[in-house]
Amino acid sequence: MKFNLLLLASICAKERASAFSFRALPAGSINLSSSVERDVYTMADWAASYGVQQAEGVQLTSYDGKDYFPMTQSDIPAGSPVMYVPSDLIFTSSKSAQEFGTSIAGCENQLIQAGFQDKIPLFRVFFKIVTEYEKGEESPWYPWLNSLPRIYNTGASMTYACFDCLPPYAAYLALSERQNFVNFQKAVRNAPISEDILKNVTVLKWAYNVALTRSIEMYGERLIAPLADMFNHGTETEVEISYDENGDCYAYAQYDIPAGSPLRVSYGDPTDPTPLFARYGFLDESSPGTFCKLMKVRTEMEAFGYTYANLLFYRDSGSISPEVYDVVLYHVLLNSDQDAANGFYQAVMSGDENTKGQYHDQYWAYTKEELQKHVDGTLRDLDRWSAKANSYDLNTHPRVPLILQHNAFVKETFQRVKQNLDMM
Repeated sequence: MKFNLLLLASICAKERASAFSFRALPAGSINLSSSVERDVYTMADWAASYGVQQAEGVQLTSYDGKDYFPMTQSDIPAGSPVMYVPSDLIFTSSKSAQEFGTSIAGCENQLIQAGFQDKIPLFRVFFKIVTEYEKGEESPWYPWLNSLPRIYNTGASMTYACFDCLPPYAAYLALSERQNFVNFQKAVRNAPISEDILKNVTVLKWAYNVALTRSIEMYGERLIAPLADMFNHGTETEVEISYDENGDCYAYAQYDIPAGSPLRVSYGDPTDPTPLFARYGFLDESSPGTFCKLMKVRTEMEAFGYTYANLLFYRDSGSISPEVYDVVLYHVLLNSDQDAANGFYQAVMSGDENTKGQYHDQYWAYTKEELQKHVDGTLRDLDRWSAKANSYDLNTHPRVPLILQHNAFVKETFQRVKQNLDMM
């Protein structure tokens, strides 16, 4: 390993009392043009010069010159440290609150009034990024900022034309991210930053996307650890990130990692790719399934205490999660036989599997018909949505390929579900 954690912790403890000091750089700005290449390796050198440590053999890698991620060229034993980032380099919502204090109180009050109080930790990190962008090369974090992607495919970056080409659940999640950004855009007008920045939607949206996609939620905080934010998502993960009581970030190997392996963490529930698609702007095709797209049974879903993550169609097998059958039958019964609906509801909520199974057997023909109607209709809609996406000019709608990839994933899953239903 390149570093000894005990020695490193001792050094950091001695230095923690002093303020974090960076070399001053000439004034300048960060070019957010999509044609600008990411300066990732300068950032890695900068991070190392300020105390970031990596295990022997860990290096940044890219297959396309756009997406960079850590990979190890050496074996890493289970439980070993993979990366260390000192707290002084780390963006946190609590540090932002201390730094900006009452100057952003008006922003936060507006978010609270709009019903977005849960987004305040994210807003604080977003505002910190905006202020560091405004400093340009004078920002201590300039090398990190200049290494970040310029273009994002998140829901916040999509347009209403994009939403029109997506299944309702994906469109709903993506639109929610766009609404979050719009509320940040309104709230930040109450902050003491330049009018040029306030009017620059490109800068504000970039800062929002950076805060959203590079941060993690932990202990009610939002945190970004430069270089550790380069770990990609994986359904199967090699690395786990934690923070100690001093706010230092550590990444550890979850098992013996062989040389040549990518180093990945989890960004969220891997069973359904759509939430990750809307928030982070990529499609995880290793996800085993996808939400069944039955938006009209949301009331029934919530009555049983289920979530969208429970209502899955599985891609490889075409199987259907038991919770889907429950909510579909409940929906059918609510619209045809209230007494039967009440009885079925009691059986589900009490965990009476025998009675629940009897209801499923008795009304199976109706459940199957409802599911077939939904699946057939969704397949027709997917063709229509994808045809509309294909009609767009890629120069003005650069997210079309990702949208088509998402729709193809859903279509393949639904086709396998259809095959199973038709044979039942």
